[in-house]
Parts: sequence; C-alpha cells; structure tokens
Amino acid sequence: MEESDMITSKDIIEKTGISRATLNNYIKLGILPRPIVGAPRPDQHGVKQIGYFPSEALEHIFKVKLLKSQGMTMEEISALFAKERGGSESDLEQYVEGVGRVAGKGIFNERKSSRTIDNGLQVTICDITSPAYLVNRNFEVEWINKEAEDLIFNRRIRSLVDVESRNIFKLFIEQHADGSFVESWKELTVLHFTVLHKFLDEGMVSNLFKGITERESALLVDLFRKRKPANNDSHFHLPVTVSRAGFPEKTYWVHTMTFREGTFIVFVPDDGINAELLEMLKHREKIINELLKRRMPSLLSLCVLIAGLQDAVRISAELLPSQYFELFNGLWEMVGPTFEKHNGVYGKHVGDGMLYYFIDKPGENYIINCINCSIELREIMHKFSNKWKGIKGWNNDLFLNTGINEGQEFFGTIHSANTIEFTALGDTINIASRLSEFAHNGEIWTTKNLISKLKYEERSMFRFGIQQGEVQGDAFIRDSFSRVSDLISPDSSHFHSLSAIGGLPVTEIKEKITPLIDKVY
Repeated sequence: MEESDMITSKDIIEKTGISRATLNNYIKLGILPRPIVGAPRPDQHGVKQIGYFPSEALEHIFKVKLLKSQGMTMEEISALFAKERGGSESDLEQYVEGVGRVAGKGIFNERKSSRTIDNGLQVTICDITSPAYLVNRNFEVEWINKEAEDLIFNRRIRSLVDVESRNIFKLFIEQHADGSFVESWKELTVLHFTVLHKFLDEGMVSNLFKGITERESALLVDLFRKRKPANNDSHFHLPVTVSRAGFPEKTYWVHTMTFREGTFIVFVPDDGINAELLEMLKHREKIINELLKRRMPSLLSLCVLIAGLQDAVRISAELLPSQYFELFNGLWEMVGPTFEKHNGVYGKHVGDGMLYYFIDKPGENYIINCINCSIELREIMHKFSNKWKGIKGWNNDLFLNTGINEGQEFFGTIHSANTIEFTALGDTINIASRLSEFAHNGEIWTTKNLISKLKYEERSMFRFGIQQGEVQGDAFIRDSFSRVSDLISPDSSHFHSLSAIGGLPVTEIKEKITPLIDKVY
C-alpha cells in the first residue's frame, strides 16, 4: 500500500476525537490492524517515529461509534470485526440477525433483508428505506429516495426539473417560509453546514442560491455560525432530531460519505441497527457508481462545444491505423488540460470529434469559459499541426472546426455496464454540431443567441463578425451576424445538411482582444 493511502495515528486521533488509549484498545481488540511504524512526514515535528494505518481505519472507528450508539458492547463489536475477517462468531451472527428482524427498525426493504454481501455490492442504494440523498458541489440534490422526500422535505424533489430549485438550503428556507411541516429545519440546516463545511465559507452563504433575499441570507449566516466543529472532511456520524407537525419526534444518526462528485447523506434510525447498511457503506467505489448512474436529469443552462477534425476521412486514408491512433491520442493529450482548465464536462461524440459541455454554475461564467476554450483549442491545434508536419514531412494542415451554442437543456447520464457518460438532449447540441460542419480551416462559429447573453464588457473581449466575400482584402464586419443560408452556396456539399438551420443568425469568433493599457510616463 502506498504511503499516500495511509493515515497516521496522530491524524486518526484528531479526526475522530478518540484518545490514544482508545486507539490502542481498538488495536488490541482486533478492530484496527497493528500500525506500520516509520519516519514522520515532513509536516510532523517533535517525533522520531510514528504509526501508519490503512485509510479505512477512519471508517472502522466511525462504524464502532455507530454500533456503540445502538447498544452493542465492545466485545460484540470486536466479534463482528473478527467475523468480517473470516471468523465464525455464531453468537454475534444471531444477534445481528435478531436486530435485523425487528419490525420497522431496519432501513432496507424487508424482502432484501436476507441478502448478503460477498464479493460485490448486492444491496444497493435503491434498497434503502431510510432517508438518503446525494448533494453535489453546488449544494443541489442530484439523487434522492422517497423516504427523504416524505420525511425531510415533504415534497416531490424528483419532480423539480430546474436543478437550482433543488438547492438543499433553498429547500430548507422554503420549509421555514411555509412553517407547516418540518419544525426542525434549523437543526437540519446547521447539520448540513457542518457536513458541507469544506466547500463553504461565511462569505459564500449570502449567495447560496439565486434569488436569495437579504433576510434569508442573514438567517443562513446565523445558522452557519452555529455549525459544529468538524473533525473529519469525508465522513460524519452526527445525531439529529427530525420533528414534523402532527408526528412524534424521531432521532437519527446521519452518516455521510464525500467524494469528488458530491456528498452522500443517509439517516440511520436511532432505534435500530442494520448490519447491511454498515456493510454497504464500506464499498465506497460501488456506492459512488450506483449514485452516478441514478442522478436525476436536470434542466440546465449550458454551452456546448463541438470540434471536428477537418478532412478526417482523407487523413485516415493517408496514415497507417497505428499512426492515425497516435495522431488522435496525441491531440487528446494536448487539448485535455484546456478543457479541464475551463471546467468542460466530457460528452461522447460520434466519429472523430470532441464534445464538451460548460455548465452554468455559481461563481463561473460558462459562456466565457466555452469561448476561451474554443480559442485556445485553435492555438493548440496550430502547434499540433506543425508538429505533425515535422513527423510526417507532409504539407497537410490540421484543423479543428468548432461550433458552439448556448441553451437550456436536460442534462443527465447514460450508463452501460462499464461506463457512465454525460449527455444533454435538445436543439442546443444539434445546432452546435451543424455549426461545426459549417466551419472550415479552424473557424469558430456561434449563434447570435449566445453572443446576446454576454454583457457589453464581455462582448468587447472578443473580435467576432462576418467576412464579406472570400477574396483576400474583403472587409470583415465586426459585431455583425448573418443567416447561414446567406453564407453558403447551393453548390456546397453541406448545403442540404445545413438547410435545417438556414435561417439561423450566426457569427464567427476570430480572436480574443487584449485590452489596451495606458502607459504611465
């Protein structure tokens, strides 16, 4: 195991709040393995040697806390861990089975309760019958079960197609405004501030969702200041009481799992334990894949960039298959960091083209990101073309012909057995694809609709317009547009395929404009 996959005893104590004596006791009971003793890391001072544990030691300790909160003794917990390592603790097995049979106390469907987990995840997130949901980095609910809709929100979250309306804090504020359902909304809000603290600061709270009022902002800032100290960045095990009008209070332990795409939150009933849940939560990667497959489609504002290699068929005919793959792999290697730099999301494109989505997110200008990315791609392609001229000794110029467009579309995932792909459905993508076909010699074409979404200062950052005629020296009319049908000859091979967008006003993006800076003498 790599050192980066391990955690020190000091970090364990700080992140979990246990004492060193408790840590040593867990080792003695077999709950944690004996540490590997080695030299301290550069940021650790005052010690000559320190113990290293596998990173899953944190999950083991939080699991112990959960089991203790359900009334299990340390002897029973130790036996459970021994059984997981291959032991045969029949008394503990009967205990767990007995708890699992308690009516109404499990968190999985009864028909699933007898399932076991051997080499893979057999009990899935869809089997959870306790409130559970996934919150993304913009604090929007991307997956949720019916139990969470009923108990936590009292509304059909899955029917909210506008992703901004699924902002977790906006939903809690709306409960406060309604005043008739979840009376513990403040406690729930503070809990989420605690869990999501890594992605928040007080300055962000006043701008958590679009349309937030000054009163709502002040209320949320006050609740943010009441969040609990966070001992761990990835896993939490926190108590919360949910009270709703007309129903008795119910206490839960909230278990969380944080990964790159978001935070998974599960409400575990305080009056029962379910060994299957605890086992399932150990299979981190499989849970993540399950969640990504089931994320709800969302109606989003986005930009689409589609870039196609000019004369791809001719180029593939001139190269050996191995060289053609080398060309494309080299191109992807060069352009990949640019898409990442501008927060592009990869989408599958048929053929030899590239398709990326730029999503409207708080604090980002998705349209500017898309335009800047397209211009940088052209510059990269020019360098790449010169490189391949040297490799092949040919005079072929390589071009990426680019079409970009903006619109509001449903954005979601399509998954097969082994892959998960992001996709958007609608005319925004179709028009970007047609503009990519229309472009030649590395041009970048976009729509009047996209340019109109920019502020004056933003439009001034780029030179765009229409070239009058094809003869060198003909005028380039800045800040102008033209219909596609007026720019293409009926004799063109693309005339028929582009006829569907013939009336669409478009413009060509030429370059970025460097602002003039007054000299100071």
